[in-house]
Amino acid sequence: MKNFALLFRQPNYEYPPEKMKELGQKWQAWVTGIAEQGKLVDHGPRLAMEGKVLKAGGVITDGPFVEIKERLGSFIVVRAADLDEATTLAHGCPAIDEDGSVEVRPIIGPGK
Repeated sequence: MKNFALLFRQPNYEYPPEKMKELGQKWQAWVTGIAEQGKLVDHGPRLAMEGKVLKAGGVITDGPFVEIKERLGSFIVVRAADLDEATTLAHGCPAIDEDGSVEVRPIIGPGK
């Protein structure tokens, strides 16, 4: 078994409070389903909206999403036999239903 990061990208806009509550419940149910399979290694933290991007030549811009329409919101680490199984675990992610995406990446090196 190997560890994989599931990186969640979501549209760069705010939701009303009632929609945020609904989405939170969907996320909790989805992650709980992965945990119940014994495949959740780490529930990574949510990332703040603000940030800085440093580019070549010392160019610094505000926010990590100046040039893109979606933002990296959070991640989890799952354990799977291979990339295909990790991708299967990503199915049902609430980000996908909200015009977002899930990037599945093998983790190289030591982990939890």
